[in-house]
Amino acid sequence: MLKLSPEAAKEIGRLKLKQPENVLFRLAVKPGGCAGWFYDMSFDAAIATDDQIFDCHGLQVIIDPESLNYLDGLLLDYSEDLMGGGFRFNNPIAHANCSCGNSFSIMT
Repeated sequence: MLKLSPEAAKEIGRLKLKQPENVLFRLAVKPGGCAGWFYDMSFDAAIATDDQIFDCHGLQVIIDPESLNYLDGLLLDYSEDLMGGGFRFNNPIAHANCSCGNSFSIMT
């Protein structure tokens, strides 16, 4: 199951206010990045019949079935430091992460 920290939900909610109405937050995993897979976050009004919708801190999150295989147990956090703010992905199935934090590899 996907988990969002309260800070991540708050930041996504803030970003969502800048989007057209009736869009939902979509989280996906796509091939690429320096470690093999990367996280893709977007806002989307289209929901496929096989998409899963999760309610996290009052925020609806859409995940396609294939991405769900790579996101089970993921904790999405958000924090700010002297270098700025950013989302942090804590994924228990990730075997290794690249230094940017947005790309990961898994055991095959």
